[in-house]
Amino acid sequence: MTPDPDDRLIEAASAPDVRKAVAEVLRERFDAARARAARRLEAGGEGVEVARLYSAAADDLLKDLWRFTTETLYPAHNPTEAERLSLIAVGGYGRGVLAPFSDLDILFLRPWKSIPRTEQVIEFMLYVLWDLGVKVGQSARSVDECLSLAKSDMVIRTTLLEARPLAGDERLADDFIARFRAFVTKADPRSFIASKLEERDLRHHKSGAVRYRVEPNVKDGKGGLRDLNTLFWIARSLAPESPLGARVLDDLLTARERRTFEEAFDFLWRTRAHLHLTAGRAEEKLTFDLQPEVARRMGWRGRGDEPAVERFMRRYFLVARDVGALTRAMSAKLEARQQKPTMSLSRLIPGRK
Repeated sequence: MTPDPDDRLIEAASAPDVRKAVAEVLRERFDAARARAARRLEAGGEGVEVARLYSAAADDLLKDLWRFTTETLYPAHNPTEAERLSLIAVGGYGRGVLAPFSDLDILFLRPWKSIPRTEQVIEFMLYVLWDLGVKVGQSARSVDECLSLAKSDMVIRTTLLEARPLAGDERLADDFIARFRAFVTKADPRSFIASKLEERDLRHHKSGAVRYRVEPNVKDGKGGLRDLNTLFWIARSLAPESPLGARVLDDLLTARERRTFEEAFDFLWRTRAHLHLTAGRAEEKLTFDLQPEVARRMGWRGRGDEPAVERFMRRYFLVARDVGALTRAMSAKLEARQQKPTMSLSRLIPGRK
């Protein structure tokens, strides 16, 4: 009979090298879950579906590691107020979607200043994740620190817009998210929207501002996933309590535009997942040498004199064009409502009166 994984984790606590023993147990199930996601992708699974499977694999990994660290290794049976701690997914991971080699963006949330047990929990978890080869974008902050930073730092505000509790003190997490959303609701959205557009301008400048670039960046390029994410972020800033900003998107986009949004989001996520697995790393640029294999994996076939890779790339550029059209449509409606400064969302240059 195969030993229960939870039993194996408990046994790991008495191993000569606890960290190594825990990593070995967690690696087996994490790799198995990721392999299931990869098989679903290869079987023709939709892009968002597969991205959610990779996110779920990360969720299970972090929850198992959290439970072992806080209940077996450093237990606090009757935690004081200062010992309360929550683990929260933020950024894209908070949205519940991941590419095969995406970073895990997590927040260790505490009520006040750090204490020794909190530092022990965080340190052990991070070392195990690094041992597993997981790339982590992590922060450890108090509730007040998060709220203060969110007022002045639009990058931090953006990551917290998609905060999703994973483990730990539920009351602490829920109270923080409620306070954060109340702050966002009361804040003037125009400065946030302008900041997102400036970030988008810089991103396009770095990755290539031409939408039909022959080696496009699926994540950061013009017409890529980040452009759709920008629409998500703007929507969440206008209605932070609405899941994925759905209420705002439904209001600002027509039914046809929403379908186009969802189809583009799915296609780009599917492309990105295949790109990662083809490259064997977190590669975001669809380079010439990778394009044929990604096209093959996505099921494209040649037709007449037109190779499969050319048909695939033509489809990619049509999707990028659709993303640009969605950006312009939402921009026009926001401008009509005067919810952002006069600015072209597609070109990101100041509008002239």
